[in-house]
Amino acid sequence: MAEGKVIPTRDSFGRLQDGTEISRFTFKNKNNITVRIINYGGIVTDILVPDKNGKVVDINLGFDDIKGYEARHPYFGAICGRVANRIAGGKFTLDGKEYQLAVNNGPNHLHGGVKGFDKMVWKARVDDDTLVLTYVSPDGEEHYPGELTVEVRYRLTNENELVIDYTATTTKATPINLTNHAYFNLAGQGYPNIDDHVLWIDAYTYTPLDQNIIPTGVITSVEGTAYDLRTPTRLGDRLKYVNNGKGYDINFCVGGQLGKLTRVASLEHPPSGRKMEVFTTEPGIQCYTGCNMATGVFGKGGVEYQKFASVCLETQHYANSVNQPNFPNTILRPGETYRHTTVYKFGLTA
Repeated sequence: MAEGKVIPTRDSFGRLQDGTEISRFTFKNKNNITVRIINYGGIVTDILVPDKNGKVVDINLGFDDIKGYEARHPYFGAICGRVANRIAGGKFTLDGKEYQLAVNNGPNHLHGGVKGFDKMVWKARVDDDTLVLTYVSPDGEEHYPGELTVEVRYRLTNENELVIDYTATTTKATPINLTNHAYFNLAGQGYPNIDDHVLWIDAYTYTPLDQNIIPTGVITSVEGTAYDLRTPTRLGDRLKYVNNGKGYDINFCVGGQLGKLTRVASLEHPPSGRKMEVFTTEPGIQCYTGCNMATGVFGKGGVEYQKFASVCLETQHYANSVNQPNFPNTILRPGETYRHTTVYKFGLTA
């Protein structure tokens, strides 16, 4: 290990049905935190973190082998794009031209379509202490305009930070909104609930939804609502009051100056002492508490994952931004570079 750096190692994670070999990259820092990532979908497969007594468990939902990830699953740990989250009706108009995307989530387009970035094999290389994944999305892929070249860089530091840097360039104007879709349970993946988790999100406003889970376009104060998480809140005391008991699946407007790395959220599990802080340059964070987790999803160790047994904190632009001119811009044009950094920092409660 280089001084002060965590250098990833590489091994095989098996083969896809078409025979393509998938590589796995393992980071392990001096504090006994381990992160594993594969070049299929840029998926973070494992995050092993010690508790207050030094007991190490995996806090990241997922599968033991590539077969689970190649089958249909709820985007466990994956890069979502070209546009993460929902686009109403799968439609948008850009520079006077209307585009129709796949409708793959009720009446909406979700997470890049039928075969989004989560299902692609990314070109992988190690650059010192950084895993660099690259994918070139052809012009017209999933009906998006422009050839989009995407680079996602992962690092684990000895300060217990998982750093994810995203950049992209395009040959034509295109919407873009990238995120990582990790599902966290700080008690350990497979634990049946998140009741004892304490969530804080530094958001004074959020984007209310219509009946199709699409933002109405209004940005509303969280004051006096179940979406006010400005005070750390035990989820077991709150979820039953959120969206008629369905829990969170909504965008919070966070951050200060757009593009400046800002601490926007924290998740704590007092019984184990584990905590996670979220920093991002993005203007939004989609909080999802697993209300749509289908029955029959068997993850690591054969555990059947339950509803309300994980939390996603997906840093991104707001859903359906391409159709809402009052939302922060998601259009990338030739000559510009898309940039986004998110940091998940792991530790122990005081």
